[in-house]
Amino acid sequence: MSTAEFVVVANRLPVDRIFSADGEEQWRTSPGGLVAALEPVMQSVDGAWVGWAGQPDLEIEPFVFDGIRLMPIALSEQDVEEYYEGFANDTIWPLYHDVIAPPQYHREWWDAYVRVNRRFAEAAADTVERGGTVWVHDYQLQLVPQMLRELRGDVTIGYFHHIPFPAHGLYAQLPWRDQVLRGVLGADVIGFQRAQDATYFLTAVRRRLGFAVKGSSVAVVDDDGSERHVTARAFPISIDTAPYLELAARPDVRQRAAEIRASLGNPKKILLGVDRLDYTKGIRHRIKAFGELLDQGHLSVQDVCFVQVASPSRERVDAYMHLRDEIEVAVARINGTHDTMDHTAIRYLHQGYPREEMVALYLAADVMLVTALRDGMNLVAKEYVATRADNRGVLVLSEFTGAADELRQAVRVNPHDIEGVKEAIMTAVQMPEAEQSRRMRSLRKRVLENDVTAWSSSFLGALERARSEHVRPEAE
Repeated sequence: MSTAEFVVVANRLPVDRIFSADGEEQWRTSPGGLVAALEPVMQSVDGAWVGWAGQPDLEIEPFVFDGIRLMPIALSEQDVEEYYEGFANDTIWPLYHDVIAPPQYHREWWDAYVRVNRRFAEAAADTVERGGTVWVHDYQLQLVPQMLRELRGDVTIGYFHHIPFPAHGLYAQLPWRDQVLRGVLGADVIGFQRAQDATYFLTAVRRRLGFAVKGSSVAVVDDDGSERHVTARAFPISIDTAPYLELAARPDVRQRAAEIRASLGNPKKILLGVDRLDYTKGIRHRIKAFGELLDQGHLSVQDVCFVQVASPSRERVDAYMHLRDEIEVAVARINGTHDTMDHTAIRYLHQGYPREEMVALYLAADVMLVTALRDGMNLVAKEYVATRADNRGVLVLSEFTGAADELRQAVRVNPHDIEGVKEAIMTAVQMPEAEQSRRMRSLRKRVLENDVTAWSSSFLGALERARSEHVRPEAE
C-alpha cells in the first residue's frame, strides 16, 4: 500500500474480525469511544490506521475498510499475555487509576512492552509519507512517540492519553518511570483529558527529568543535546453527536424505549448504569447504595428499577474475574431480598449491545448513574445527554471523571461516599421536571457545541502549529 499523509497508531484497529454463518471472514466497525471519536476524522483525510486486529497469532495483509487504510500489527499469544494483559492492563492501568487495584511490576512484562511498542513505531514509520503526521493513542503505546522520532525525524507526532495520569507520588512507583516519560515526550503535542492530568504529567517531567516547564510547554533536551519545545495540555475528548441525535429521533428506537419500560413493569423511575466491567467504574458502589435505599424503604421495586449494563472486559485478568463474581453476588442478594413476581430490583446485563439498543436504553432511563472511581473522560455520560432532546432525565456524575470538568449541571457525587451516592440518587429520583429541564438544556448545549469534531480540530490545530514552528531535520 502507498504511504499516507495522516496515520493513527492505536492498540486496536477500528474493526473486529467476525465470521458469517457460512464461515466467511468479515469485518465490522468496533464499538468503543476511540473508534467513535476518530472514525469521522479518518474519513475526512488521507488516513491510515496502524493497530492490532484483536486476536493473537493473526497475520493479515493491509486492507481498506470503509474508506480507511488499515495496517494490522501481529501479536503472539506471549505478546498479548505480557504486553497487553500484563504491562498495559495489570501495571499501567491500575497505577494510573490511583492504585484502586494494586499494580504488578514484572521485568519480562516491561521487556514485552518495549518490544511491541517498537513494532508499532516501525509500522508507523513505514506507513507515513515524508513530512506527514502521526497521531499515537493511549497508554498501551507510550514509548512509540520517541521511537518514531528516532526513526522518522521529518514527521509531526501527536500523542493523546485517554486515561488519567497519576499524581507524582503514585507515578514514582513505576520502575520504568523515566523511560515512559521520555517515550511520551517524543511527541510534539501531548493531549490529556483533564487539566489536572496535564499538570501531574508536567510535574513528573520536571521532577524526574529536570526539563524546564513553562505553562504547558516543556523544553525537551534530546540525547544529541538539541532542544525542542513540546506542548502538553488538556484536550477533552467528546462524541460524534449526530448518530445519537438521529437515533433518538427515530420512531422505532422511541418505540423500543417504551417496550423496555413496559418489560420492566412500567416503574415510575428507571435508573441506568452503562460501563465496561472494570473496577474503576464504581459499579459495586452504586449497587450497594441502591440496595441500601431499598433496605431502608426510601425506594421500592414497584416504583424504581435499576438497569446495569456491564459489558465484558479483560476476562482473563484475575481482578476482573473477581469483580464479576462480587457484582453478581451483590445483585443476587438484593434481588433475592426485594424482587416480587412482577418487579425486579436490578436488571443486570453482562453483555454488550448495538448503538440502537443503547440509545433506546438512554431514552427509557430517567436517571443515568456514572459513578466511576477514576475515569479519563467517560463518554457514556455525554451519550446520554446527547439523546435527551426532550430535556428530561438526570445525570448523576462522579467528580473523578473527566466529564465532570465540563458537565457542571450534573448532580455531582463522590462515589466513595455511599451516603452521598444515596443522597444523589434520591435527589435525581425526586427532581422536579423544571429543574431537570434547566440542567439538561445546559448539559446538552455543552455536549453539542464541544463534539468530537471540535476535539479533533483543536488537537490537529495544535499539531499543525507545531509543524509550522519546527524545522524537520530530513525535510529541509
